[in-house]
Amino acid sequence: MSEKEALAHVAAEPGVAKPDPLLVVDGVRRNFGGMRAVDIDHMQVQRGVITGLIGPNGAGKTTLFNVLTGFDRADSGRWTFDGRNASGLPAHRLARRGMVRTFQLTRVLSRLTVLENMKLAAHGQRGERFLPALLHPLWHTQEARIERQADELLTRFRLAAKRNDYAGYLSGGQRKLLEMARALMVDPALVLLDEPMAGVNPALRQDLLAHITDLRDSGRTVLFVEHDMDVVMTISDWVVCMAEGRIIAEGPPASVAGNRAVIDAYLGSHHDEPEFREGR
Repeated sequence: MSEKEALAHVAAEPGVAKPDPLLVVDGVRRNFGGMRAVDIDHMQVQRGVITGLIGPNGAGKTTLFNVLTGFDRADSGRWTFDGRNASGLPAHRLARRGMVRTFQLTRVLSRLTVLENMKLAAHGQRGERFLPALLHPLWHTQEARIERQADELLTRFRLAAKRNDYAGYLSGGQRKLLEMARALMVDPALVLLDEPMAGVNPALRQDLLAHITDLRDSGRTVLFVEHDMDVVMTISDWVVCMAEGRIIAEGPPASVAGNRAVIDAYLGSHHDEPEFREGR
């Protein structure tokens, strides 16, 4: 039975246990002044599937990503990744363990080439330390291997022709592709994508969708935030909906799309009253 098929027997309810969770979140809270941006009692992300994280603006989705990936600190709670405690670990340590993320606003090093951006993402590079850096024979073999890996990924993401261009010259969609390709330099088990389709022109959307499904098909786990419901419904195996920092629904895409709490979160609890329908 595949990981996706295993979810067919999971109840569609918030915080439900999964057959083989890769990420488990318990009691995570994040406050900003008097506002609670994240208030997660329990959440599990199934291994080997694509999980969509949806919710209206201000629901706490990106803040949750920031906390889980070490770019922000939780006020309370804990979470485990692949059975090991990951609470409060910085981003670089999580990346070494196999958890990486991309950003809603792409973060590329504009004055470095596309290839150099890729090579920087590889960890454990001997040439990054001062003394070994002075002795090229100690790390040139590793450097050549990293460059081959980067070129393979650039070819896969159709960026090979841009390898020597400055990253700052890439289009918004190409930067999204570069971020995703760069994330794979550490061979991650879990990839978190924050609005991967934002600002991407239609010509590149299908490429990005194909790359996201390829991540799952190659055995990786994907958790992604997205506002485009067509995208969510098309590629997600499981969907989690947040509102006001909490998980209000989760389940298969069709189940979540028809969930009354989800509809109310997006449209308001009075959306089906006559005055609302008539625009009064």
